[in-house]
Amino acid sequence: MDKTTALSMLDFIQRSPSCYHAVANLAAMLEEAGFAPLAEHTRWPLEAGGSYYVVRNGASLLAFRIPEQLDDCGFMIGAAHGDSPTLKLKAIPELVHRDYLKLNVAKYGGINLSPWLDRPLSVAGRVTVLEEDGRVDTRLVNLDRDLVLIPNLSIHMNRQINDGVALNPQIDMLPLLGQGEEPGTIAALVGESLGVERDAILDTDLFLYLRESGRIWGAKEEFLSSPRLDDLECAWACTRALIETPRPRSIAVSVVFDNEEVGSRTKQGAASNFLQDTLDHIGFCLGRSVQQHRALLTSSLMVSADNSHALHPNHPEKSDELNFPRMNGGVVIKYSARQKYTTDAITAGLFKVLCRQAHVPVQVYHNRSDMSGGGTLGNISSAHVSIHTVDVGVAQLAMHSCYETAGVQDVRYLLDAMKAVYASRIVCEGLGTYRILPGNG
Repeated sequence: MDKTTALSMLDFIQRSPSCYHAVANLAAMLEEAGFAPLAEHTRWPLEAGGSYYVVRNGASLLAFRIPEQLDDCGFMIGAAHGDSPTLKLKAIPELVHRDYLKLNVAKYGGINLSPWLDRPLSVAGRVTVLEEDGRVDTRLVNLDRDLVLIPNLSIHMNRQINDGVALNPQIDMLPLLGQGEEPGTIAALVGESLGVERDAILDTDLFLYLRESGRIWGAKEEFLSSPRLDDLECAWACTRALIETPRPRSIAVSVVFDNEEVGSRTKQGAASNFLQDTLDHIGFCLGRSVQQHRALLTSSLMVSADNSHALHPNHPEKSDELNFPRMNGGVVIKYSARQKYTTDAITAGLFKVLCRQAHVPVQVYHNRSDMSGGGTLGNISSAHVSIHTVDVGVAQLAMHSCYETAGVQDVRYLLDAMKAVYASRIVCEGLGTYRILPGNG
């Protein structure tokens, strides 16, 4: 088991309690590796062999490397998302009931509520601050302490608690912040953390996060558990693989979108023009005509990376009889007859060849035919940029819980698979015929 790679990923997740922190940490990784920051509103001075990244709204990031030999290369893209299901603080975030001060929160995404109960939680995200010179500045904030907890109801007060409980997010999921406190406590804590007056804080995007750190465990230390594995595991692997691929044969791209968990229909989500605009901008700055740019999209591949459901040890009946993945079994290719996943025979075949070249095992996943599964950003994004796309991930348990479980070795498998994607080139030689040119080593 490659614990070193898994521990590096877990460290990144621990330092990324919100999507904004995740993007900031990815940007720091890229800059340390020599990637130059770009701004969307300027023309980019791109050069062959150069490495660059651009951030939209502090919430989504796209990084890319240009090969030393440009000729007629397309794009090799890895796509993931940086947000996770959680509870978000409302605009007026506090309410007092009798002696208790509670936070007023709303569900963000398809959150599994029950695991959030009786655990130490904190608050992180971003705020806008009015500076003394009149500028409106955006600051990241992480209160980084055992700050709140959502208390369960005692079994003595609910004798049916083990029969299953319907949790009302407006009643049962309000975190306890303090006793004998007045509203304004959160603003005061945020101001103190940032070193600004409470009145200078204009607005906030703040979320709850689980304080428990990621861990490696199991009889042979084969498992890992952590908050936000879906989808920071893939976001980290896509970005890390790009950093570790200094000589791509195509334009290698890693994009991390926001808001996948709530439908992607935002200015920084997969349904936005972020990917399309950036790819167009790259082609324009490299002197390609519109016709050349569009033609090269046919020799491109996007890998939509978002984790998959592993065979459950206590509920194997929830998986398809044959098409189920195991943790530590390799990268999972995801299929859907309803096209919730974009995978088809061509894109799966191309990805399998790349994994074979990298000595990475692959598995397959289908939902049971009588169960409706989730979707990913792959089909949303490819509706805006028509590129061959395959949906992949690694197998995990307890998806959308606040503490999820996956395989240690799969972190390495995903990293190596994405390195093979970025290093290679795909050439469309005619209708349904493709040649894969492997990486330069």
